[in-house]
Amino acid sequence: MTAPFRFPRFFVTTPSPCPYLPGKTERKVFTELSGPHAGELNDALGRIGFRRSQSVAYRPSCQGCSACVSIRVVAEAFTPSATQRRTLRRHDDLEVSACKPWTTDEQFQLLRRYLSARHPGGGMADMDEFDFADMVEQTPVKSFIIEYREPSANGRPGKLVAACLTDQQGDGLSMIYSFFDPDHSEREGLGTFVILDHIRRAAEAKLAYVYLGYWVDGSARMQYKTRFRPVERLTAAGWQRFDPPELKPMPAERAPLPSKERPIA
Repeated sequence: MTAPFRFPRFFVTTPSPCPYLPGKTERKVFTELSGPHAGELNDALGRIGFRRSQSVAYRPSCQGCSACVSIRVVAEAFTPSATQRRTLRRHDDLEVSACKPWTTDEQFQLLRRYLSARHPGGGMADMDEFDFADMVEQTPVKSFIIEYREPSANGRPGKLVAACLTDQQGDGLSMIYSFFDPDHSEREGLGTFVILDHIRRAAEAKLAYVYLGYWVDGSARMQYKTRFRPVERLTAAGWQRFDPPELKPMPAERAPLPSKERPIA
């Protein structure tokens, strides 16, 4: 019996400054996703902690450091907290559409506002419309842009207030990158709502998990990812549930949304 795809070739990036831990360096191992079995390969790699960026699957491979931990929400067992239920009610009037992975100027302008307000010095701050198109449209797997809009009126679609590039894997949804309107004061908690909506969508589709990327223990920038419980982390013994410690709350929506990592400079 032959394998459904050939064993991939893996490569390692050169070390660069770590964006999460001062004084540390990061390194990534990566492989190309291509051919008719790219989706199957992406699924298999996703289950062992890889993330996708365009046609590349990658994961941290840092020397002397294992702080970055893959985490996923158990969608079928998720029960929202009181605060999360309020967030769901606050934004439940938004019109949500799963669109083909094809960019629009409206999406790009929303992304620019988000990056300028939330990550002005980040690695994506200089992203132009061509970079954005590459991020969304260069996908060899089943992907969507999930759009969140204000209610339509007079036959016209409402304002776009949030969006997420999402992969559908065999066992769940993988949130590749989310962004939202940073100046919409009446829509507090948009980032949280996008994650909650993905958990709800996964459960309705009988998909077990929502993959949120990497979590760094003790990093305030990452704590939002563990507020959706039950949550599992990838260990040497496989995926295991855990109860991470509660950190001091951050200002509303100041945590970055998944996933800001760019695998290769």
